[in-house]
Amino acid sequence: MQTNRFETFLDAILAIVITVLILKISQPAEPTLSAVWDMRVSYLAYFISFLIIFNVWYNNHNLFQKIDEIDNTVVWICGAMTFFISLIPYFTMWIARNVYSIPAETMFGLIFVITNILHILSIKAVHRSNPYNEYLEECDCSLIWQILPIIIILIGFVLTYTIYVPGIYFSCLIAIIIWIFIGWRITHGN
Repeated sequence: MQTNRFETFLDAILAIVITVLILKISQPAEPTLSAVWDMRVSYLAYFISFLIIFNVWYNNHNLFQKIDEIDNTVVWICGAMTFFISLIPYFTMWIARNVYSIPAETMFGLIFVITNILHILSIKAVHRSNPYNEYLEECDCSLIWQILPIIIILIGFVLTYTIYVPGIYFSCLIAIIIWIFIGWRITHGN
């Protein structure tokens, strides 16, 4: 399949998901700074979720600029990843309203971990479907760098289930920032 057609499809879905995400955030109860401050958990949850979606889009955009075709494996993995990304608005609002809820924390973290795993698998599938692409040969796609955000989220799970319930929430923020730098390193080389 030509990447430009698939990239257009993926762009449209991600744009819709981001639109739904922002529409899910309610406005402050009053037009005051304290009312805005009371919504800080919602805003941070939105920020984390937006960065996840943007990072997937950015990395795929950079990757698809360097290749011309993808195979069905890439399409199906990206399709599964898109499905989980479409769940982000739901779980973002759940955690924004229940930051001290272990089930909300767990689902928010799981969506992040599953999205990250599927993104790693999609990159590996793109590499397999383009074995002679010089750009892909130069990229640093070592698995240790790619699983670092997942390890951080798993640490957040330990924190959430032991001493600090919002552990996953904050580990997602740290992990997505690291994931952005790792994605940049993968798509731009060393």
